[in-house]
Amino acid sequence: RKAQEGKKKVVLAGCVPQAQPRQDYLKGLSIIGVQQIDRVVEVVEETIKGHSVRLLGQKKDNGKRLGGARLDLPKIRKNPLIEIISVNTGCLNACTYCKTKHARGDLASYPIEELVDRAKQSFQEGVCEIWLTSEDTGAYGRDIGTDLPTLLWKLVEAIPEGAMLRLGMTNPPYILEHLEEMAKILNHPRVYAFLHIPVQSASDSVLMDMKREYCVADFKQVVDFLKEKVPGITIATDIICGFPGETDEDFQETMKLVEQYRFPSLFINQFYPRPGTPAAKMHQVPAAVKKQRTKDLSQLFHSYNPYDHKVGERQRVLVTEESFDSNYYVAHNPFYEQVLVPKDPLLMGKMVEVTIYEAGKHFMKGQPVSDARVYTASITRPLAKGEVSGLTEEFRHARQNGTNWKAQPSAEIPVKTPLSSWMALQLPWQQKGGGLKILSVSLSLALLAVIVMFYYGGMKTEL
Repeated sequence: RKAQEGKKKVVLAGCVPQAQPRQDYLKGLSIIGVQQIDRVVEVVEETIKGHSVRLLGQKKDNGKRLGGARLDLPKIRKNPLIEIISVNTGCLNACTYCKTKHARGDLASYPIEELVDRAKQSFQEGVCEIWLTSEDTGAYGRDIGTDLPTLLWKLVEAIPEGAMLRLGMTNPPYILEHLEEMAKILNHPRVYAFLHIPVQSASDSVLMDMKREYCVADFKQVVDFLKEKVPGITIATDIICGFPGETDEDFQETMKLVEQYRFPSLFINQFYPRPGTPAAKMHQVPAAVKKQRTKDLSQLFHSYNPYDHKVGERQRVLVTEESFDSNYYVAHNPFYEQVLVPKDPLLMGKMVEVTIYEAGKHFMKGQPVSDARVYTASITRPLAKGEVSGLTEEFRHARQNGTNWKAQPSAEIPVKTPLSSWMALQLPWQQKGGGLKILSVSLSLALLAVIVMFYYGGMKTEL
């Protein structure tokens, strides 16, 4: 509303407009569905002209639902050292509280070869850490005749020394049958011993009302097995406080679970009924009770310090970010625990050894060891912040020199799609005189609009 009052052009994207496009507040706005983000430029251009555009369809190939936008599209990484790869969209569950399912639908996985190609290209562009993400990583491949361990072993082969792979969230049912293989993968030196497994509640009756398709014993089996087979593993989990029908006894079971496992990373959510979901129609827990339970669980979580016993340890860490206060660089040890290190530019993007000298609730502080070897994940220089990924070195060189050149495919970085000529165009922030001001949902969407606009518009130079 604020944007519209300021006469800004608005394009809205994401799960909410996809799932409820007829809401009153969406009237007259342009909308991009969850599978149409690669067409953002078309929507932006038409919106600038004063048109309202809605792209909400599902992409299909021979009647089969596809996973979403292609993985090989050029992009600007928020952090040039970290590549985030979605392995699938949608999921196999039907949780009664979830709105995402309404928008993203059933599971649709990307082929293994496409995911491996994207990972290889990322490393060739100086990336040193890859995050796999999806609504449910554990369910990967069930729709295309493969599974998560098969994908992970292929990815591990592509990870250079000094680089790391982080797995995304997985629900308990889809990892139970792969526990042995997952333990082996999580023990690999180039894979973080970290897994996010949401439990949501420690009451079987609440889990049944949520339609989570597992019981507390299943969750404990997964956690206990991985803790035994992957020493030191970090298990992160989610809990919803005040789900409809949750009794005091149900909540106390959840408190006991947290007390038992003392999760170092715990995402606490106070239940909120999403319109149109089955849970929104159930008998609600009073707001004051939900608030108190959330407070009680938060107090329990903050009552223990998971890293105190690690002071004095020597750890191998990968440095990838700057801290929020800009006083440190942020690194992660093999268990994806946060370690703050001195702000030395020589450390960024490197794997180094540190000695832990201080521990807090959510972090440790480490001092680099002077006699330790420093690992660099790739001999390739990482892209500069704001630089576009997905371009061959030859094409990038020609663009920088402004030469009129027809690109040829690179043997090292596979580019399977046509790219528009960059030589005859200037980026909007390079142009003089006021350019278009477009309010988007996020800076990422605005940046993506620029990239895809150049990607599809302009002169057609085949690669």
